[in-house]
Amino acid sequence: MTEMNCLITPTGAIPCHLLDMDGVLVRGMEPIEKSADYVKLLSKNKVPFLVFSNNSRFTPKMLASRIRRLGFELDDTQVYTSAVTTADFIYSQNPDATCFPIGEAGLIEALQEKGLRFNEVDPDYVVVGESVDHSFAELTRGVQMVLKGARFVGTNPDMTIPAEGGIIPACGSACAMIEVATGTAAYFVGKPNSFMMRAALAQLDRHPSETIMVGDRIDTDVRAGMELGLKTVLVLTGASSKSSLQQYPYSPDLVVPK
Repeated sequence: MTEMNCLITPTGAIPCHLLDMDGVLVRGMEPIEKSADYVKLLSKNKVPFLVFSNNSRFTPKMLASRIRRLGFELDDTQVYTSAVTTADFIYSQNPDATCFPIGEAGLIEALQEKGLRFNEVDPDYVVVGESVDHSFAELTRGVQMVLKGARFVGTNPDMTIPAEGGIIPACGSACAMIEVATGTAAYFVGKPNSFMMRAALAQLDRHPSETIMVGDRIDTDVRAGMELGLKTVLVLTGASSKSSLQQYPYSPDLVVPK
């Protein structure tokens, strides 16, 4: 990823980085070649960065521990997930809201840390996140709750995630089942929603003009960065290919090949 050195700021400084995780740093439980070296280079040069993930399965602490074992130098505070920003969003709308979460530890703990209560009968929100084992029974209950008036939120719109063995279904795919059954569209808080990116920039205390977004998806990473005024980098080690660039009316500032 050394090609990204061309995206320096007008003052000559290396810009703050938002680094997507899946498809940029890792593929499942395997590090992508040279990605750990790049993160080490950022740390060495004291460049502010966040590992910025739409994946809501894990808590920031769990993700940080996981990728440290793969050779990445970072701490828990340098990981920011769609689960955290989803909890922030719901709390900002109604700090007394009740939720019916459908997901794993990352989502459950993020909601609990904001003090949001769970309700399995008549919640204010049905909240769907990532899972490798979505329960059909829980999705069915989610359908029934949305039909009764619960608001419908998804942590992120990604339909798939790159893994060691290939592409697997993601949060957007699970939400599609509820959307089709209820006729109600989910509100997705993660990328490309600018809510998540603005919250990450606030955590870093940086302006969009001082930041680049590095991702593997044109439809979320590049779009979110472009719409908020960041420089954008697309790496071809994850969900997008060079040929897919032609499908969108916008383009990244830089494409980094495999």
